[in-house]
Amino acid sequence: MDRIYLDHNATTPVRSEVRDRMLPFLGELFGNPSSAHSFGQEVKVSLEEARQRIADQLGASTAQVVFTSGGTESDNYAIKGVAFAAEKGHIITALTEHPAVLQTVSWLAKKGFDVTYLSVGSSGVVDPDEVKKAIRPDTILVSIMHLNNEIGTVQPIKEIGAITREAGVYFHTDAVQSFGKLPTKVDDLGADLLSVAAHKIYGPKGVGALYIRKGTRIDPLIIGGAQEKRRRSGTENIAGIVGFGEAIIQAESEREDLYGRLEVLRGKLVDGLMDRIPEIIINGDPERTFPSTVSASVSHVEGESMLLSLDMEGIAVSTGSACSSGSLEPSHVLVAMGIDTVLAQGTLRLSMGRGTTPDQIDYLLEVFPPIVERLRKMSPLSTSKAC
Repeated sequence: MDRIYLDHNATTPVRSEVRDRMLPFLGELFGNPSSAHSFGQEVKVSLEEARQRIADQLGASTAQVVFTSGGTESDNYAIKGVAFAAEKGHIITALTEHPAVLQTVSWLAKKGFDVTYLSVGSSGVVDPDEVKKAIRPDTILVSIMHLNNEIGTVQPIKEIGAITREAGVYFHTDAVQSFGKLPTKVDDLGADLLSVAAHKIYGPKGVGALYIRKGTRIDPLIIGGAQEKRRRSGTENIAGIVGFGEAIIQAESEREDLYGRLEVLRGKLVDGLMDRIPEIIINGDPERTFPSTVSASVSHVEGESMLLSLDMEGIAVSTGSACSSGSLEPSHVLVAMGIDTVLAQGTLRLSMGRGTTPDQIDYLLEVFPPIVERLRKMSPLSTSKAC
């Protein structure tokens, strides 16, 4: 069997329609969209067409969409931008957020901002009532992600957005994993700021966007030019932006069908793992988990060993967030959920996509149990280790 890719939460392959749409902008359509001559203006038309496509999926106007280099920059822009504009205040986030959020608010805490980190239960879900309780008169921002990249938990964003709106507090959501996979109309979610990226939906890497609701007090993160209405200076990544615009159109056209296929595949995968591997835990709330993602903790086995063994069988998975790859620490998401640190280090994330097939899941279920059995026999933590 060909190599199997089960790490779609880390990134996705650029689909052919996106690549074909981008190619002219790597060749003859090379103008700078800020130029007044025809070379620049013909490119600017495509830039604004892509902006319209992103805005349409958000239910926003094009004036509210700022292109960035990706999700991490968008998160930094949203959080630092609001903080810089306010100059001081209180920020609320959750312990399970992406490092682009957690490290940004931690950096701001060192600059004098006060931060509240909300805990989550074993399901990984943020309680909206806890958000409400945490809001203070000096709260300037709440940042809670829409779809968790490690365990696939869908947070109650609409409820949280309603609470922040009533309190008059800005609300940011990292929707990098959910954009193009779940409905993300900003008015429905109650978001004032929303981060998205192209490479999670079969678009190019190095391009994203930030939605900024009109009237939001926010300072630019990058200055030095008039691009993006002076909200994000620097010549735009035209090929990437055009590819992003095509990627979201393609993703939306198949979103509901893909969701249904992923539900079937996830059921097959979870049932197979539970039937074939003793002492395995599927993390998260099954009623609130996006069907592309399975986070599985295997007792008495180290995650990196399972990952490398599967890779030798031609199967690509991850031990957690790609942004935390190489860290010896257990997943901060799993620790926040109360999972034992040793068990957390024996966790794999299997994330499926549009190219995943039932045959691929069958192959994984064929080769993975023997890998676990072999590694457990070698493990000093295993109760079944032979004397």
